[in-house]
Order: sequence, then structure tokens, then C-alpha cells
Amino acid sequence: MADLSAKDVERAEFAFSIYDFDGSNTLDAVDLGNVLRALNLNPTNATIEKMGGTKKKGEKLLKLDEFLPIYSQVKKDKDQGCYEDFLECLKLYDKSENGTMLAAELTHTLLTLGERLTDAETDEVIRDCMDPEDEDGFIPYAPFLKKLMS
Repeated sequence: MADLSAKDVERAEFAFSIYDFDGSNTLDAVDLGNVLRALNLNPTNATIEKMGGTKKKGEKLLKLDEFLPIYSQVKKDKDQGCYEDFLECLKLYDKSENGTMLAAELTHTLLTLGERLTDAETDEVIRDCMDPEDEDGFIPYAPFLKKLMS
């Protein structure tokens, strides 16, 4: 791939190999998003689907030479947010400008904005990433975001 550096190709090959569970030099397309995210990209679910990702295991397999152009394309995609972008969005809910927001507002945001999460997905994100609320129902949002994006 002319538009990927040798280091990018090496990283992509390594990430690909981690998700090549049976050693067949293929990647189940259901894991496409996971591999791209392991490469520090943040594609939307729509992008993953557009690039050939599937929702069910075993529907489609990708070889490394099919994955590299996908990686290259998603890497160039400017329509994905980064930590700083998401932090700026959450600051809109920080009415006291002290690095906190209402936990209920965060839950509502996850359920209603952008690529909406289901109730079960939201519960999992909250359980895994959110610090306990203070007595007024506020949480620090920067640590939440760091955990979510790691």
C-alpha cells in the first residue's frame, strides 16, 4: 500500500494477526471494527459496515490484502472523532465548569445522540467506564471518556 508507511503496515499486520483466531490468515468481518479500533482509529458503525464489516460471525472473511486498503481508507477518514472532540462536546454539559456533569445527562446522551446505544450497551458502558456519582448526581467526565476510548 503506497499510502501506508512501513510502520503502519507492520502495525496493521500485527493487529490483524491478533484477530486471526484460527491461524488461517483471515479475519472474520464481524471483528473489522475491533481491529480498526485497536489501531487507534474511531470509525462509526456505519463506516465499518460500508467497509465490509458484518454483524454476524462467519458471514464473511477478509484476507490481509483486503484489510490493508480498508485500514488505509479509514485512516484517511476525517469523519471520526478523537478524545479532544468528545471532551469538547461533554464540556457543553458542564454547567459549573468544574469537569463534572450529571450522570443522568451522560446516560441520556449515550441513548439519544449520534450512533445511539441500546439500553444494554449503555448499561455496560456506564458500569465499565463511569466513576461513582457524587451526592448530587455528578460524575467527572474526562476519566469516563479516557476509559471509554481505551
